Amino acid sequence: MQKDDPHTTLITATAPIAPNTHGGRAKCLQRLVRLDLPVPRTVALSFSAVHGLASGQMPDMAKLLAPFGEQPLLCVRPSSEDPDWGGPGAVLNIGMNDAIYVDFCDALGQEAAAQIYLRFVQSYAIHVARLDPDLFEDIDSDSPDGLSAALKAYEDEAEESFPQDPAVQLAAVLRSMARAWEGTTARLLRQAKGAPADAGLGLVVQQMVFGIGSGESGSGVIQLVDSSSGEPQITGRYLSQSQGRDALVKGAEALFLEADARGPSLEELAPQAFADLKAYTALMRRKLREEMQAEFAIENGKVHLLDGVRIARSARAAVRIAVDLAKDKIIAKEEALLRIEPRALNELLHRQVDPAAMRDRIATGVAASPGAATGRIVFSSSEAQASAARGEACVLVRRETAPEDIRGMHAAVAVLTERGGMTSHAAVIGRGMGLPCVVGASELTFNLQARLISAPGGRTFKEGDVITIDGTSGDVLAGEPAMLEAAHDDAFQELMVWSDAVRDIGVRANADTPTDAATARNFGAEGIGLCRTEHMFFEADRLTPMREMIFADKAQDRRAALERLLPMQREDFTELFRIMQGKPVCIRLLDPPLHEFLPHDKAGCRELAEALDLPLSDVTRRVEALGEYNPMLGMRGVRLGVTVPEIYDMQARAIFEATIAASREGAPVVPEIMIPLVSAMREVELVKSRIDAVAAEVRSETGQDFEYRLGVMVETPRAALRADEIATQVSFLSFGTNDLTQMTYGLSRDDAGRFMSAYVQLGVYPEDPFHTLDTDGVGELLKIGAERGRAASPDLVLSICGEHGGNPESIAFCRNAGFSYVSCSPFRVPVARLAAAQLALQDKIAP
Repeated sequence: MQKDDPHTTLITATAPIAPNTHGGRAKCLQRLVRLDLPVPRTVALSFSAVHGLASGQMPDMAKLLAPFGEQPLLCVRPSSEDPDWGGPGAVLNIGMNDAIYVDFCDALGQEAAAQIYLRFVQSYAIHVARLDPDLFEDIDSDSPDGLSAALKAYEDEAEESFPQDPAVQLAAVLRSMARAWEGTTARLLRQAKGAPADAGLGLVVQQMVFGIGSGESGSGVIQLVDSSSGEPQITGRYLSQSQGRDALVKGAEALFLEADARGPSLEELAPQAFADLKAYTALMRRKLREEMQAEFAIENGKVHLLDGVRIARSARAAVRIAVDLAKDKIIAKEEALLRIEPRALNELLHRQVDPAAMRDRIATGVAASPGAATGRIVFSSSEAQASAARGEACVLVRRETAPEDIRGMHAAVAVLTERGGMTSHAAVIGRGMGLPCVVGASELTFNLQARLISAPGGRTFKEGDVITIDGTSGDVLAGEPAMLEAAHDDAFQELMVWSDAVRDIGVRANADTPTDAATARNFGAEGIGLCRTEHMFFEADRLTPMREMIFADKAQDRRAALERLLPMQREDFTELFRIMQGKPVCIRLLDPPLHEFLPHDKAGCRELAEALDLPLSDVTRRVEALGEYNPMLGMRGVRLGVTVPEIYDMQARAIFEATIAASREGAPVVPEIMIPLVSAMREVELVKSRIDAVAAEVRSETGQDFEYRLGVMVETPRAALRADEIATQVSFLSFGTNDLTQMTYGLSRDDAGRFMSAYVQLGVYPEDPFHTLDTDGVGELLKIGAERGRAASPDLVLSICGEHGGNPESIAFCRNAGFSYVSCSPFRVPVARLAAAQLALQDKIAP
């Protein structure tokens, strides 16, 4: 065999082997050879050679076997480009036949020889000859007659003797593994894991190290860190008189590696072999610049390294490993940042269902807010609050949530809805609160009157039953599976510090309450990019004066009701300013239509009639009169500020008075006031004049001066197109991509979930535009708005504050468009910080 044959090559330090031609396993083995580690002789077959095998083009078997001597005993393992893509299982002990069995009986003893031969016969029969595994179920592998029974079973079923020629055996194994890789089932499985349809497979043919015989012999695996936490810890198992990964089989009487009070260990049994293993694995870490798991075999006390793979790891472990490698100067900090998938940080920030736990899946919906929580089912916000008061965890179950459910969501540990998508009310608020949420669970039947939900297959769950919401996967689970706690450890914090040192776009948080603001600050947000004030009005002590204001016919009556709300709003804003300690806070003036604050049922109308001392019929008529055919496009946002200006007057006064109070106690505050749903410059002029007038009044009354910035939330296509006019009136434009996407597409974000998956599968849309920013359509409007706005006002601050703000792809778009910052849910701030850092680093690396 030629060492430099590109398709069938002996693995040496200089052989032409690469991950994209021979696979990751072959390349890793070459790296181990270059480190002069004890790797058995190995030949690598390229993707091209394996593809040829599948179509019947066999390599020159004599040349392939030549490096292995007169009596070759081999194993074959798959070598795909990415180990996560899987591949056919390894086949060991190829070359075993009757003659070698006799020799082994003399050298190793009959029991060991029979075990080696029997293992190969069974593996070959099932995986190569494709015989029924049941044929071998009753064969006792420990019996002296087990081998004879297996050979007889093979001969009877295959109608031929078991092959004795190593070349014939090896050829059949190679052909079988190649065909298995290219089969339809295997192709679909690896595509589901992200592999391209034409992903190639390499194969490595390696000289066997038996791990069975006289002296200390066995096999196992070793790694230097824990796969769950990433903490330094020698981990693995060793099993005497075993092969391959036998030590990891459940029930195997494996030994610990390091001396352990719980049982015998390899360190005590074979101290030199253990010391060698530690040294080899540490060398792999240092030279391969990665935490590796080594598969090894020991033969008469001597260690052989059969394979090395990048260890499997949780997100928490991935962060710890990358940070520790950088701190040990093995990799640069910049490389550590690039090694972590930003979205994987969600796993650190929230409790998760333990991957090893059994999952009793009831249904699957849209994974709207990551994390997992367990609680008893409740069907209303009042029940959720009562449950929380009793100290019982509960899951709020609704057809869909509305603003009046805010208190119930705060009381619940998770939310489940029948309707909705990624930007529905439950999803947006859930992400902001860090509350696990599954929406659009249409497989379930919700019967709110009977207070139960029905699952496919006839299972029912009533109020009080315990379920688990996994907002990371979208699963609704029965019962209480084991959980993994969130981890904001020192490695995570260090990674965030490194991220901030290199990123070049700001990251703020969408935060509506002091709790949200504190969370945002703890996660490193540079300020609040969106504070939605409507959520402040749904508290019980605020809802009645709000409703009084709505029912008032005259301006002075509205002002009287709003006077009761003013001190509450002022305290809200003062607390936000205190928490953010001088960092910018952008407050959006009231946005939703007024009817959202009114009751929607008879009982609620009756309570309101009592509170306002009005006839029920008057209340009912007024509620009906305020109803709209299309509330999303009705009297809301700036339209309220223009037609009912007293609301924005009160909010502006509360902001300015809070600014003075908070500045007196700490760092100076410069609030940002944002006008929602603007579509015309004149709207801005009208609101701006009133806000300026309120500012002048507060300055005059208090004798205190202060600054503030006025901006517009760009949510309508017209606002983006007329950004040059609007920009002359304001300091900033913040693009609300939730509504902008909704209006650009003519899609309801709450209802699109019903058909969106079908649209994506059929290629109508490449992705759900509420989940991933549509850079072609909506993005074009963002670019136009940014360019025209900056042309009219070069110092204009540009930002995005819709749900897309936390997506790495959206952050890339915003950087390229020259935006100043992105704003996202508090729990997505670390994701955005890391994604922004990676984008900045990639720009530096790119030629």
